[in-house]
Amino acid sequence: MKFTVLTLFPEIPRAYFENSIMAKAVERGIIAYDLVNIRDFAYDKHRTCDDSPYGGGAGQLMMAEPLGRALDSVQAYKKHVIYVTPGGKPFTQKKALELSRKDDLVLICGRYEGIDQRIIDSYVDDEISIGDYVMSSGEVAATVIIDTVYRLIDGVISSESLEEESYCGGLLEYPQYTRPPVYKGLAVPEVLTSGNHENIRKWRLKKRLEKTLANRPDMIGMARLSGMLTIEAEQMIEEITEQTFLKRNRKKRRKSQHNAVPDAQSIGENNGSDKDN
Repeated sequence: MKFTVLTLFPEIPRAYFENSIMAKAVERGIIAYDLVNIRDFAYDKHRTCDDSPYGGGAGQLMMAEPLGRALDSVQAYKKHVIYVTPGGKPFTQKKALELSRKDDLVLICGRYEGIDQRIIDSYVDDEISIGDYVMSSGEVAATVIIDTVYRLIDGVISSESLEEESYCGGLLEYPQYTRPPVYKGLAVPEVLTSGNHENIRKWRLKKRLEKTLANRPDMIGMARLSGMLTIEAEQMIEEITEQTFLKRNRKKRRKSQHNAVPDAQSIGENNGSDKDN
């Protein structure tokens, strides 16, 4: 796969492509990339790429002409073009998997107040948001998408590593441990050192369900609708729900009992006030 990044600051994504697992993937020929400086396609002496928006308003907007020429230079009309913007559709693992099947991705890194709408209408196939917040750097957002996509490409990371991580199978990932076996009095769960692979599998599934129910209960509903939850998983969900209910009730009882018993200081104060009367 090839990633082409159109940016005003190519040094930001360059550091990412030249380090860690990505650098190894590039070296092995699994990934290729091209960093295109949009300013190289601005023809005035100041290499201007932004201007005030028509109709007024705060901030500057990236101009259509330099960006359009940059897109034409990489033959964007033959490739899948992504504009990274807070106004786009939410980025998900499912979308990342879809994009990982493309041969060429072109990512437009916005700056300022965004880009001229005519570029979106003429070139863009996907408007993608990495979250419900606003960043000043489209480069950082584009790197998030690239990182999520490239690791799903065959040969970058082992398939075994991808099978049980978060969002795979509609659930979050289970907790993991490594050496030492005891850290600050906290021991690794015995099941993980037992060597019983079936018990380990069940423990991990239960922990995935517990974490998903606690942090992303919406994902449980989606997993049910898509048929991802097994009968075993549904039984575990019932057990977890019942255990959580009982735990909350015990906590409420302890709290109510504590509030019902006056402490020694309040008893002394009450006795004192009676004597004064």
